[in-house]
Amino acid sequence: MNGPTGRSKGSARPYFFLSYAHTPRVNSRGVDPNHWVGRLFADLSEAILQITDIPAGDPIGFMDRSMHQGQKWAERLSWELANCRVFVPLYSPRYFKSEACGKEWHAFTRRSVYQRRPTAERATGIVPALWVSMDHYRLPRVASELQFSHDSFGADYAAEGLYALMKIDSYRSQYATAVLRLAQRIVDVADQTVIPIGQPLEFEAQPSAFEPPEPTDRVRISVYSYHSPELPPQRSASCYGEQRTDWQPFRPPSRRPLVEDAADVARGMGFQPTVHEFEDEAESLLTTDRATAPSVLLVDRWALLDSRRSETVRRVDRRNLAWLSVLEPWNREDQQCRDHERMLNEIGDTVLSTTRSGRQKPSLREEGSTGTPGSLDEFRGEMERAVMRASTAFEQQSNGRPVPAAPRRPRLGA
Repeated sequence: MNGPTGRSKGSARPYFFLSYAHTPRVNSRGVDPNHWVGRLFADLSEAILQITDIPAGDPIGFMDRSMHQGQKWAERLSWELANCRVFVPLYSPRYFKSEACGKEWHAFTRRSVYQRRPTAERATGIVPALWVSMDHYRLPRVASELQFSHDSFGADYAAEGLYALMKIDSYRSQYATAVLRLAQRIVDVADQTVIPIGQPLEFEAQPSAFEPPEPTDRVRISVYSYHSPELPPQRSASCYGEQRTDWQPFRPPSRRPLVEDAADVARGMGFQPTVHEFEDEAESLLTTDRATAPSVLLVDRWALLDSRRSETVRRVDRRNLAWLSVLEPWNREDQQCRDHERMLNEIGDTVLSTTRSGRQKPSLREEGSTGTPGSLDEFRGEMERAVMRASTAFEQQSNGRPVPAAPRRPRLGA
């Protein structure tokens, strides 16, 4: 019997199936971000080839290089999942939000796994790898229950993940070490277990193995912006809607409210986000000394032109609440933003003087982070850090420890 690839069912089986979340391009002209996963796949395949006696021409691994839907695509995935010897999920926040990755995990684990050695770890046939650090994310139950240690892969790998080790030249030797250790673990697990060839399943009909994490932690996201009737004459209505929470500063290419991206980031970190207009939160922010949840405020700098409403923002800013993180998304590609940047910077300096003052680099912020994301991709990274800052301060308050003043953010560098 032949599968979708033309190989017979009795032919050599690939050592591993690399399961990863496809990362979308930032724009149509950008480099394919999945290029780096492809490089990892090639390096891992070469390492396995070096430490085994796989005959030339036999498959080493499988990686889905396309995002094409359809019957042939689904049949190919099902065939590889039914035949591979080891399943290698590439952990990232995006991975555990991917329905396709959850289906791959589920399909692989429908196969029986038998241990050759009684001393081996509980057999699963799964060898996870860290694409990025997952320290601040809750793993789904199926992942958290795996008995797997990354210690032998190196401290920098555990702290940063493979993506950082690939991108930063000073980590080149650490990357080589991590890839070799991962290849050895794949081969060891393949040798220690017997996973009979399975029956290819109807891929699209499979459920995801990733149940939503328990949202035990909340985060409040508020938006200070305009709705369409409030806009000043200098500002186009294309980025605004009927509600102030409809603000879309990175349009195009993003055509959905920014707060939806913010909520997605928070959910990916294991939080339960709620979305509010700033005006609905203002009284609490002005009068409460003990917060009920960490908060993130998204500020549309254009809306600071409304002196009556911006006075409330100024008063909140002067309170310097540690559990409130402030972000000022700013689209570098927006011509109106560029044309009026100096004026809006000056207004922002006046209203957000506490937020913008000082040069001290907060301990939870990465080098080069400004709090003023200039693209949607930058915004998602800044949102993660904003949630972490607010959550850390909130936990300190809840545990009765002194809460430091909110960290000062560097001056706008966009």
